[in-house]
Amino acid sequence: MDTFILQFIDSNKEDIIKQWLDEFKQLGKDRGIHTYSEQMYLGTSREFINIILLNVKKDRDDFSQKLKEFAESVIQAGWQLTYITEGLQLFRKVVIDSALEGHVQAGDHLKIMREINDWIDPIINEMISLYSGSWEHTVSLQKIALEELSAPLIPVFENITVMPLVGTIDTERAKQIMENLLQGVVKHRSEVVLIDITGVPVVDTMVAHHIIQAAEAVKLVGTECLLVGIRPEIAQTIVNLGIQLNQFITKSTLRKGIETALQMTNRKIVQTNVED
Repeated sequence: MDTFILQFIDSNKEDIIKQWLDEFKQLGKDRGIHTYSEQMYLGTSREFINIILLNVKKDRDDFSQKLKEFAESVIQAGWQLTYITEGLQLFRKVVIDSALEGHVQAGDHLKIMREINDWIDPIINEMISLYSGSWEHTVSLQKIALEELSAPLIPVFENITVMPLVGTIDTERAKQIMENLLQGVVKHRSEVVLIDITGVPVVDTMVAHHIIQAAEAVKLVGTECLLVGIRPEIAQTIVNLGIQLNQFITKSTLRKGIETALQMTNRKIVQTNVED
């Protein structure tokens, strides 16, 4: 970068930062960025500007690492990529306007603008790349967490497990249910597994087919499957669709299902009288 620009930025750093922070803050208000307190917002914004200024010093390793960390932190804070790139564009404008207000010859204007563009454009490109990569990583971790939660297998008694299902079941989720069910019954040495569909809003032919497949699969590894949570409207839908569920036991509630599972494993719930 031109020596004049380096000296100008170094001499006017605080004025540039102040002007940019004021305009960036207003941009944040326009974009509805209210996730931080005033102090934290200003601290993060100043960190942003200091990272940009690191690039002037050609400290590439430190710059790239800090920019990556910044991208990860603002994703968690909810800052949109458009807001960050607009902030960089705004910084470019502040620097150019400030530099051109100085005592420079008219013929140097284009040179100054080109130098500053050559400085800011790679930062914008790197920020977009880092943000996108961090976002994909975050989404990937969230997807894994959601997959684990979408079909959990819970041991409730020795050799008895429950899989509570909530929400719509599509083909992808049905595959996850099957995998979790098979791995879980083996891991917990389940003799009986209860699939609870109380929280499933609609049971159509496809959903029933997936459930039947899951029941048949666990039977192959020596586990009996009970379907519980059959609400009246679900039962009516199953009958109207002609879906056959007579190959395994069905119960209206989870409680009745657990009682049946205990009986199948030679146990039962006994009420005892406790004297004061």
